[in-house]
Amino acid sequence: MNVLIKRNIKLFFRDKTAVFFSLLDVLIIIVLYAVFLGRVWLPDSMANNASFKNTDLLMNDWLMAGILAVASVTTTFSAFGVMIEDKTKKISKDFYSSPIKKSSITLGYIGNAFSIGVIMSFITTLVAEIYIVANGGAWLSPFACLKVFLLILLTTMANTSMVCFIVSFFKSHSAFTTASTTISTLIGFLTGIYLPIGNLPESVQTVIKIFPFSHTASLFRQILMKNSIQTVFEKVPANYVNEFKEHMGITMRFGNYEVTPFISIMVLIATTFVFYGLTVLNMSIKRSSSFSAS
Repeated sequence: MNVLIKRNIKLFFRDKTAVFFSLLDVLIIIVLYAVFLGRVWLPDSMANNASFKNTDLLMNDWLMAGILAVASVTTTFSAFGVMIEDKTKKISKDFYSSPIKKSSITLGYIGNAFSIGVIMSFITTLVAEIYIVANGGAWLSPFACLKVFLLILLTTMANTSMVCFIVSFFKSHSAFTTASTTISTLIGFLTGIYLPIGNLPESVQTVIKIFPFSHTASLFRQILMKNSIQTVFEKVPANYVNEFKEHMGITMRFGNYEVTPFISIMVLIATTFVFYGLTVLNMSIKRSSSFSAS
């Protein structure tokens, strides 16, 4: 399995175009925010109120937290291009005809995507922190960095298993590319970057909150925005702060129940196991059908 992981990682980083396009969505979001959006998504009560200071720093933290949630999805999706390449070139049949366990083959692809997702997420985190500091923000504390590190590992595992399940249905580069484009577009809405979740209808908000991506964005925002929220809302009633957090997707609520960080973490852990199991099952079925057809 380790040999397969190393082999797949080398193949991915050998293709410089694939590496660039895996981070293209992150770059697009940063440009859109810097050039067009800026303070647009701030509630009117804050944008037009001079008593709220350092709101730019607040929104920078909000954006970068959302970008971290996006990065582990787009980069892992690109990493699975190696699996599609193996399918189109019939290399996967050589793996399946070997004495290697099918679960080890699946883990080889998942391990590759996970490793690449973690590496690229760390790079994105460094870029995000440089952007925040360059615009007047502060570096994360060592404890906050540790939490971000652990959260990157967890969210990348969850996203890798979901993406792997989706990619396991594809047999051609055209289908893979189409799906990659579609998901890259949807992920910005599911993480509340293109449009804050509070601006959407209640029914749509409920659907978005079900997706694990929204839990990922929420957890990153709670870490990165902790200090800026305390600064901006220092003398503001707690109920207003809670409304802002819910509107911007920092916290989530189903009816009267607020989703705690522990629940969000459990959702991501459950997602990892469920979709990994579904991926192994799907690939096993496809392997059996391909052999019976031959």
